[in-house]
Amino acid sequence: MKQQSKTLHEKMVDFKRFAVVLLAVAVFFYLGVIIPSDTKSEMDINIMMVSSMSFLAISILFFIQSKQCQLKLNEIEEGNDQ
Repeated sequence: MKQQSKTLHEKMVDFKRFAVVLLAVAVFFYLGVIIPSDTKSEMDINIMMVSSMSFLAISILFFIQSKQCQLKLNEIEEGNDQ
């Protein structure tokens, strides 16, 4: 049980780290879209918007995975307390 809870905790932390990094990348792509520039074409803007939304969606999925790991970890710890 101790090994399983340690593994779940490590997964939870890793998922949160991945989610935060992907969220930061999504913000940078979004900033690239909203900052005005004459050299950007319509295709560049569309690519950055799609990339930003994709990174944001994947970030949300990683936050959900992290929360699921945390809930499983809480269940394991409650089972050990009883």
